[in-house]
Amino acid sequence: MISIEGLKVEFGVKPLFSGASFVVNDRDRIALVGKNGAGKSTLLKIIAGMQQPTAGTVAIPNDTTIGYLPQVMKISDDTTVIEETRKAFADKTRMAERLKRMESEMSERTDYESVEYMTLVERYTTEHERFQMLGGEGYEGEMERTLTGLGFERRDFSRPTSEFSGGWRMRIELAKILLRRPDVLLLDEPTNHLDIESIQWLEQFLSQSPSAVVLVSHDRAFINNVTNRTLEISCGQIVDYKVKYDEYVVLRRERREQQLRAYENQQKEIQEMKAFIERFRYQATKAVQVQQKVKQLEKIVPIEVDEVDNSALHLKFPPCLRSGDYPIICDEVAKSYDHEVFSRVNLTIKRGEKVAFVGKNGEGKSTLVKCIMGEIPFDGMLKVGHNVQIGYFAQNQAQLLDEELTVFETIDRVARGEIRLRINDILGAFMFGGEESEKKVKVLSGGERSRLAMIRLLLEPVNLLILDEPTNHLDMQSKDVLKEAIRAFDGTAIIVSHDREFLDGLVTKVYEFGGGRVKEYLGGIYDWLRKSPFQLSLTGGGTTATAAANSLTGKGVAPQGSSSETKLEGASSYAERKEQQKKVKRQEKAVKESEEKIARMEARIKEMDKLLSSPEHATDMKLIEEYSQTMQALDAENERWMQLAEELEGMTH
Repeated sequence: MISIEGLKVEFGVKPLFSGASFVVNDRDRIALVGKNGAGKSTLLKIIAGMQQPTAGTVAIPNDTTIGYLPQVMKISDDTTVIEETRKAFADKTRMAERLKRMESEMSERTDYESVEYMTLVERYTTEHERFQMLGGEGYEGEMERTLTGLGFERRDFSRPTSEFSGGWRMRIELAKILLRRPDVLLLDEPTNHLDIESIQWLEQFLSQSPSAVVLVSHDRAFINNVTNRTLEISCGQIVDYKVKYDEYVVLRRERREQQLRAYENQQKEIQEMKAFIERFRYQATKAVQVQQKVKQLEKIVPIEVDEVDNSALHLKFPPCLRSGDYPIICDEVAKSYDHEVFSRVNLTIKRGEKVAFVGKNGEGKSTLVKCIMGEIPFDGMLKVGHNVQIGYFAQNQAQLLDEELTVFETIDRVARGEIRLRINDILGAFMFGGEESEKKVKVLSGGERSRLAMIRLLLEPVNLLILDEPTNHLDMQSKDVLKEAIRAFDGTAIIVSHDREFLDGLVTKVYEFGGGRVKEYLGGIYDWLRKSPFQLSLTGGGTTATAAANSLTGKGVAPQGSSSETKLEGASSYAERKEQQKKVKRQEKAVKESEEKIARMEARIKEMDKLLSSPEHATDMKLIEEYSQTMQALDAENERWMQLAEELEGMTH
């Protein structure tokens, strides 16, 4: 489909890459990887036709359409969300308008037998058939599904785009690109502004899309789930691996080991030649051999080795005071602006726990963090425990850095003890190696400042870490270093993140924010995803209870009529087995009744959602009170079901 031949890009003396040749085929799913600054975004811009290479060709067939989402774009519009999204169907909209004009003309004319009228009818028929073939009549529903998948509520559709943050407006641009259904999708960090639910929806969309995909992402789970081929930019070359990212990592490690061995052998050979030349330089009898060695030395092409892998760097937080047993306790905490963000938040975080705050953007994760930090007022009781020293990372922390200091000086001022001897290693692990460490803070980009603020936090003696989207500007190696440091951290950590791979194996409890409530889930991030109601909407239905069952037993609670035949360990006599079977049946009945009760409450909540979204019921206090009571009852019944299902599992295993 797209052929790249001998591509070369130069900005300074040394080219970003040269001699790059590869082909993007139909339905390819390609991950473009490499360290920051290697030229990934530049390559996407060249394929998109937004930048010209120094040399080489990019051959794209005339009928091939390309959709390109850059990392950063200037967005200026003054329409509503739905109107802006509708621009993706500009061609279809124009066709629809032409059809309406023709319909109007046909209804007004009376010269049914004339040649002109018959020509108009024929033109209308042809245009209408083409319109239907292009799916012109279903695009409104398609827009709604895509916007909803990317996290918008239906009530957002009529809101002006100017009311949304840059991240949400980028979602609108992504929706427009996806809806155009181009032949090739070029996506540069598409998950930066998405929450976990939206990322999973995008994964499904791309897996079902007929488009070829070339993407840059530091979200390991996302690229593993989407791509099946990996293009690496390294040492100015592009290497094509026909495998998923995780398999590429293994192959790359083997390749680097081969490079190192070849490099060491070459260096040994060079040293031997130099030693021979130096030893016999002034001996006339060896002049010919010396000249041969000199010529051989000049012809040697130095072997380049991929950049050093700093992911093996181990960081440890400095010693700190021991905090109280419960660093954070929330009792009936609530926060409202012009609308309720959340209410009745009750949670207790124990010393040493690593927990995740998850949920759609705008549901209150960062708001609760600000409540904990004392930055905003709230209702209810929120207690920060004894001797708690908080280390807080948010995007605005980067603005508090001294702009006149260099990167190295910023870290040198907070480093203590032996860690001062490893500052350059730490900076290298977070992409500030070499000359980058001498840059002044004032010339750094927003992402670079965020990384620097993160390094500084790692070196401060704290016992409660609160990290709000800590991985947004980190590459995979940097994320590995940070993850290992938090895992080894003796204190407590609250992490707000949409990066599943980062949270996996790091947190042992998940708090889900949504619908004005905060629910607690024991287990890791993938345990939550299996139990989350959102996961059901991805897979096509079922109740919350059913999803939890699948996560508990691996295949759900045993069906009626089969569990009584299960091995009942410990029941040695016939009478004991019969009694055990009766208990199992009673428990199964209780589980089924609980599931039916949950299904009824969920159905009623959906009915009330529809009613409350209409203007005539929006202020119906009786309905609002019923909604609140039903939500509380549903939470309680879900907890009861979980207990019943666990007891049933214990009886039958």
